[in-house]
Amino acid sequence: MKKTLLALALVSVGLGAGFTAHAQTSVKIGYAGPLTGPISHIGKDGENGARLAIEDANAKAMSIGGKTVKFELVSEDDQADPRTATTAAQRLTDVGVAGVVGHTTSGASIPASRVYEQVGVPVITPSSTSPKLTQQGYKVTYRVIANDLQQGEAMAKYATETLKVKKFAIIDDRTAYGQGLADAFAESIKKLGGEVVGREFTNDKATDFTAILTKIKSRAPDAVFYGGMDAQGAPMLRQMRQLGISATFLGGDGNCTAEMVKLAGDAMNDKVFCTQAGIPLSLMPGGNEFLSRFKQRFNTGVQLYAPYSYDAATALIEGMKAADSTDPAKYLPAMQKVDFKGVSGHIAFDTKGDIKEGGVSLYRYADGKWEPLQ
Repeated sequence: MKKTLLALALVSVGLGAGFTAHAQTSVKIGYAGPLTGPISHIGKDGENGARLAIEDANAKAMSIGGKTVKFELVSEDDQADPRTATTAAQRLTDVGVAGVVGHTTSGASIPASRVYEQVGVPVITPSSTSPKLTQQGYKVTYRVIANDLQQGEAMAKYATETLKVKKFAIIDDRTAYGQGLADAFAESIKKLGGEVVGREFTNDKATDFTAILTKIKSRAPDAVFYGGMDAQGAPMLRQMRQLGISATFLGGDGNCTAEMVKLAGDAMNDKVFCTQAGIPLSLMPGGNEFLSRFKQRFNTGVQLYAPYSYDAATALIEGMKAADSTDPAKYLPAMQKVDFKGVSGHIAFDTKGDIKEGGVSLYRYADGKWEPLQ
């Protein structure tokens, strides 16, 4: 009798274990960004933000489609390179990701978006700000941050109306992000009555800017605007000061980083300004709590886009919950209905995939750090 009961108990335990395993499903969410190279600190920052969102979701043991879902982050290094980005996108779709957080730069996001569109996998960028990204008409492409048109206009208005700058020189790195931001700034400057006395370009691998800065110096601008990332912005600023160019330095969110402060060193002063798509971390609805948890989990502070990556990953999961499915074909239509209070603010999308309420913040360097102006 005891042996029979024991056998029944073992069968019961076996069935229970088998049933539990069958009722749980693993869902891959991709992340794509520069995890190596000169802006790997920004890519890793975004990856950590997405990872924290997935860990938070898993802690809730949520059920989708009648099964307990466990999310898994699968990362690919796109090196902020357009060609590598398409390869990274293909790798993510090949392993069956249900959605993607990425890419970090517009130059990577734009070519990669075609891959996701072809296979119907939703992709949400936490940081690509080129207007062209959502002007392609793709159904799978979203972003949780403001675009370059808004950034360029905000900086141009502040520089002309508050700083009273009259003459501008503009440099960009010829990437989709850098050139797009510089074009938006130049267009706004002209509308506001400012004068562009020089327009130069470099590339996103350059370290020596002496030639173009010497040319710019001869035109005596009141301010130099750079469209690009901190890996070039910092040495450019140092070389400006070494050449005796005292003009105000202006940049976009690619220069609005802690790494910019570190790399530029003594060249940073109160004549350095930047814009950032979104609002300061300290003013985000969930910013302070997020920073505390982020530091505890990763033993480092937020560089730039981690809160937006967190919201992008959360938005994908919210879309799945709304459709009660992790199948991209089934939950993609539900992305238009996503509406929640994220770390960075209100997350909801327009028909093009742009964030409905994307703000822009202005910063000035002072007392060893970036300080928000408005």
